[in-house]
Order: sequence, then structure tokens, then C-alpha cells
Amino acid sequence: MRVTGAIFRSALIAALGGLLFGFDTAVISGTTDQLREVFGLSSKALGFTVASALIGTILGALFSGKPADRFGRRAVLMVLGVLYFVSAVGCAIAWDWWSLVFFRFIGGLGVGGSSVVSPMYIAEISPPAARGRLVAITQFNIVFGILLAFFSNYVIAQLVPGEGAWRWMFGVEAAPAAAFFGLLFLTPRSPRWLVAQGLAGEARAVLQRLGVGAEEIDRMIREIEESIEAERRGLQEPLFQRRYRKPILLAVAIAAFNQLSGINALMYYAPAIFKMAGAGADSALLQTVAVGGTNLVVTLLAMAVIDRFGRRKLMLAGSIGYIVSLSATAWAFYTYGNHFDKAGSMVVLASLLVFIASHAFGQGAVIWVFISEIFPNTVRARGQALGSFTHWFMCALISWTFPVIADVSGGHAFAFYAAMMVLQLLWVIYVMPETKGVPLEEVQKTLGID
Repeated sequence: MRVTGAIFRSALIAALGGLLFGFDTAVISGTTDQLREVFGLSSKALGFTVASALIGTILGALFSGKPADRFGRRAVLMVLGVLYFVSAVGCAIAWDWWSLVFFRFIGGLGVGGSSVVSPMYIAEISPPAARGRLVAITQFNIVFGILLAFFSNYVIAQLVPGEGAWRWMFGVEAAPAAAFFGLLFLTPRSPRWLVAQGLAGEARAVLQRLGVGAEEIDRMIREIEESIEAERRGLQEPLFQRRYRKPILLAVAIAAFNQLSGINALMYYAPAIFKMAGAGADSALLQTVAVGGTNLVVTLLAMAVIDRFGRRKLMLAGSIGYIVSLSATAWAFYTYGNHFDKAGSMVVLASLLVFIASHAFGQGAVIWVFISEIFPNTVRARGQALGSFTHWFMCALISWTFPVIADVSGGHAFAFYAAMMVLQLLWVIYVMPETKGVPLEEVQKTLGID
């Protein structure tokens, strides 16, 4: 089975869920200062405002699987498009702080659901040989969406000066959300889901629409049926048992370290951080665009070399980059305090560009690949769900606490993140196994899973 135009087009449309994921995640970074002023928020209240979307993300990731199984992947993606639209419009017209928090929570549900359902749908319509590349479009779109959010915030700040800019920053997401919803009508339902519902005839029609040759359709339907039966048997296998202790600990560790780097403190508060380091409002937003651009370029580089260099080498390089860049940022805040000159501001900018490059090359590229490789088939989906829950829970915690810590000292926050990355480096050196090119069965033997 080859990648036909219909398959590529459907994958691209589904991956727009990833673009909205990235956009919705990062767009609040340009609004934090105005939200403080308009709603009179303390540092704790600002942290909760940011974290409210992440609470929705946790719930969306946890509970989107069952609706996707019952109503179909495409139907759930359409609902997620509606959630993104409602969130964007609701935040733009928010009449008080509680309404803003509620609509950010709604957007978070969309983000969490997209993180599960978009790659699921793409994987189920893709030929096995091209599945990794097509699913990777979602990861690329997440990073591209982050860059678009940073760039959009900068442009809106130039076009709409004054207190109303934050409403436009949130509201602009309604356009791509509406486009995502409309374009989904051009995509077919997942053939795998159709077979699971006993609709093999419709699954055959979808495969024909996707350009699959007639001689391949019978074989694919048979393979799908066998895979579904194996998964149903696997559901009887509990995840939390002694034989899976090592992969569970590895998944939780890499997901927790991902956020203990402070990556989402930068994503959600980048303009505020650059202002703390002496940048003007426009300059801070422009520097944030540079962060997003670096993230995109290095993500593409990492995706190109991860199967050549291996997971551990990327994590080692990323960990060292984390430690150097975060330590330099902490030093700058301890040295300059609230009185940054141009040299100090440049140290922070350069350090945070190295930081985002280190993340994109290491953790950003490795985390989901590694987690998918360390669990056996029977519990892989639940293992990935555990990693996702840990990731988003820690993300909410870091996002909530950063403004509070930074009010005391920006140096304290970045010094803490640097210390955590020293622990990550030790974990990579002494604990993390290499999974590059290793058959999944051998990975399981290495981890003591018989």
C-alpha cells in the first residue's frame, strides 16, 4: 500500500488538530501582562489562569479515547474543532475572570483530545511503511502552531495597541478552528474503526476511496480484524503489575523530566521572561518569535536524525544543553536582578535560544517515541496514556508555580530547572536504555518483561 493523494490529504487535515494544539497552548503567552492588569490578578491567580487550560488538557487526554471508540475518530475530531472555536470566541468576549478561565478550560479539552485522537486517526489510515512519517506531521504541526501563535501575538500587538489586544490574540484562533471543522467533512472515517464496529463493507469502500488496490483490501481487512482481536485480549492484562515496573518508571521519569526542565514556563511566559530581562514589550514579543522559529528548525533536524543517532545520544546532548543554558539564565537573573543592561538581556536571549534548541533536539524529539517503544503491545496504549497524564500534570504544576517563584527571583526558578536537568543527565547516563534499532521483543527482555 502506497501513500496516495487521498491518504496524504486526510492525514494533513487531521494533523490540523496538532496545529490548533500548538497554537492554543502558546497563545496565552502574549496576554499575561494585560490579563494581570485587566482582571487585577495576583501571581497565583495568573498561574491558575494559565494552568486552567492544562487541567482541561489532562481530562481531554484521559477521556477522549472512549468517545473515539464509540462514535469514531473523525466525529470526535469534529467535536474538538468545535471546542477550539468556542474557546477562542469565548476568551475573546470574556466578561470576567471566571468566564475566561472556563473558556480556557474548554480549549484545554480540545488540546488533550487532539493529542490522542489526531495521531490515532492518521495511524489508522496510513500504510505501515509510511505511518511514522505521516503521524510525525502532527508533531511538526504542534511546533508550527506554537510559532504561529507567537508570530500572531506579535502582529496583533502592532496592529491593536492598548488593552484590547489580548482579546484579538485569543479570538484569532477561531478561523483555523472553523477551517479544521469544515475540512474534516472531506476526510473518510477510519477503516479500522469501521471494522471494529462490524462495518467491514464500509471499511472496504473507504480503503477504495483512499486508493488501496483491490487485491490488498482483503488482506488489510483480515489484518485489522486480527489486530483488533489481539487488542481485546490484551485489555484483560493489567498495566500496574510487577513485570511492568521498569517501563512504568521509565515512562513516568522521562515525562516528569520533560516538564521539570521548565519548557512550558518558557512557552507560556516567554514575553514576561524577556521583559523581566529588560526587553521592551514589542521586543519581548519579537524575541518570543525567535524562540518559536528555533524550536521549529531544530525539531525538523531532530526528526531527521533520531533513528541514526539514537534516543540516548539526543537526550545526552539535550541534557547538557539544558544545564548550560538554564545555569546561564539563572546567573543572569542573579547578577542583574531588576536592572538588566543590554549585555544581560542578550545573555538571557542567547541562553533561552540554546535552551529551546536543546529541548527540541532532545526531550521534544524523544519522549513519545521512547514511551511507545518500552511497553509491550498488550499495554502500550495504557502506558502511553500514563506518560501523557504525567506530562500534562507536571506541565500544569510548572505553569501554575512559575509566576509565584519568579516574583521572588527569576534566578530561583531557572536554578531549580537546571538542578532538575542535572538529575535528568544522571538518569540518562545510568538508567535510560537505548531503543534505537532494537526489536520491541528485545527491548522487553532488557526491561525484564518475559
